[in-house]
Amino acid sequence: MKKANRIKKNEEFQYIFKHGKSFANRQLVIYYAEKPGQEHFRIGLSVGKKIGNAVKRNQIKRYLRQAFHEMQSDIRPDIDIIIIARQPTKSMGFHEMKKSLSHLLYKQQLLVKK
Repeated sequence: MKKANRIKKNEEFQYIFKHGKSFANRQLVIYYAEKPGQEHFRIGLSVGKKIGNAVKRNQIKRYLRQAFHEMQSDIRPDIDIIIIARQPTKSMGFHEMKKSLSHLLYKQQLLVKK
């Protein structure tokens, strides 16, 4: 995942929280906002300190980035997405996290129809 496709600025996070839509399951919360004319989707990741130490938080972020990388051709390009990890993610493996993420994206119709 290229760094240009990540959301880093606090203003962009706040815009998506305020103007976007949200959806959640037990493991992840997803906020998204449509950006017409955007060539590639962008993601922002948030893993709070309550989930674990820095090593665990970084591992969760790596898993989420890799899941997005593997699914990038299936995700609509005109959206900005913020993922917030919840407590159960600290005991999940990569495949479980990818399955949870793809379930959320599917439910909110953020995947490209084939």
